[in-house]
Amino acid sequence: MKNLDEEESRSVSHLSDSVFDAVVIGAGPAGLNAALVLGRARRRVLVIDGGEPRNAASHAMHGFLSRDGLDPAELRRIGRMQLEPYPDAELAAGVVGEVQIAGNRFEVTSSLGDPVVARKLLLAVGIRDELPQIAGFAPLYGNSAFHCPYCDGWEVRDQSIAVLSEEPGGLRLALLLLAWSRDVLLCTNGGWQPTTEQAEHLARVGVGLRQERIVRLEETSGQLDQIVFEGGSSVKRQVLFFHGPVRLSSSLPERLGCALTDSGRIEVDEAGRTSISGVYAAGDAARRSAEYPATQVILAAASGALAAIALHQELMYEEVGLAPALPPRVIAAVRS
Repeated sequence: MKNLDEEESRSVSHLSDSVFDAVVIGAGPAGLNAALVLGRARRRVLVIDGGEPRNAASHAMHGFLSRDGLDPAELRRIGRMQLEPYPDAELAAGVVGEVQIAGNRFEVTSSLGDPVVARKLLLAVGIRDELPQIAGFAPLYGNSAFHCPYCDGWEVRDQSIAVLSEEPGGLRLALLLLAWSRDVLLCTNGGWQPTTEQAEHLARVGVGLRQERIVRLEETSGQLDQIVFEGGSSVKRQVLFFHGPVRLSSSLPERLGCALTDSGRIEVDEAGRTSISGVYAAGDAARRSAEYPATQVILAAASGALAAIALHQELMYEEVGLAPALPPRVIAAVRS
């Protein structure tokens, strides 16, 4: 495997010499695990990564068996290193601009230079959080402001927690956090207004509610001290969890024509196949369950492995002249 920095990547010409079995866009846990599976299957795979992970502000990841507490950057480093024994797996730093579909091939244009051609495409582009635009939030992010209780709840257990959300989803998050602390306050920042029934339910289970706009968050060395509301009142809090919009990190899936879910994720079947023939998706960008919208690292890595296995088997079907048994929903989506 060749691990290239951006300047080296731009000058590489051998990438366009032949057809890749797959191009993977994104080198987070999903993309790297997909590349590992494909490399071990002796498939020629190129991973192109822009180097902007969603969890860049995080100091540790949790809930990953054997890797609990590891720095996410270290996981990415190990993932790249573990591709090295597989000569058909290549990793390059670059930004993908366009993908053209020509018959059963994909022509991928990026900052690497000349376009590369692939038989299959795997989108592991990830998502981006729309961070709260409130004074004082930036130094808190990754230190005492988080978005996932399963990732960071244990470390802040029994502390005073604020939940910030201008959307109804904040109600669910506030209730979830009762598993880690009995001192939870839901702040809507003048946005979504709970119904009378919802407000009464929050009160019954011991969750506080503040609906005023927040003027600023006060902190010391990245640790939340208090929330100051419009009108001058304030409340002491130690930790903030926020819930808000997320978006795909790249517009490429939409430009390719991939069907998206109501929440804006890439719609996939159980094997990671999108609505576009030959295009797979994995990781946080791909949504399988609206009921359990978890975005943990271990789940992203697992989805990358599963998509890679399905992709590899589709290649095998093509090479031996058999038609793969695609689920009817996927066939209908591809034909439409």
